[in-house]
Amino acid sequence: MTDEEILETYAVDKERGFAQLMRVFQSPIYWHIRRMVISHSDAEDVFQEVWVNVYRYLDKFERASSLKTWLYRIATNESLRFLNRASAHRKTDEDNDRLMTQLEASDYIDYDDEVLVKLQKALLTLPDKQRMVFNMRYYDDLSYEEISNITGSSVQTLKTNYHYAKEKVKEFLLK
Repeated sequence: MTDEEILETYAVDKERGFAQLMRVFQSPIYWHIRRMVISHSDAEDVFQEVWVNVYRYLDKFERASSLKTWLYRIATNESLRFLNRASAHRKTDEDNDRLMTQLEASDYIDYDDEVLVKLQKALLTLPDKQRMVFNMRYYDDLSYEEISNITGSSVQTLKTNYHYAKEKVKEFLLK
């Protein structure tokens, strides 16, 4: 379903248009949030806040970007807001330990796949913004231009963040 089809439906019937939007994007948005906040219950809280904001502001959507980019921007901002509140604006060893514990206690990954477990642990060692860029490139397969539209960062900054994230992940995996 295209953005145009969703928006046309929304213009005629807000509830049906919003339901279509959710149907198309709820899974990728949930997993984008989940990779950032780790815990399922935290992801659900952020996910709900994202969709409340989408519902509230969809009438004001200016079509300057795609719906996907707009939704990812909202989800990214809400995820970072949640992480900032949770860590009081700094990443500490205690925050990292909390995320590791949440990761190990969840059904987020297949614990029989040791490489995947180690990758997830490596990602948790990254600063939030590097992890966010890595997730959007690696898992969501977004272009640097799309990520730039989502985050407001320059393409060059994103490439640098992704490069550093890859190097840190590689270093962690080789330990």
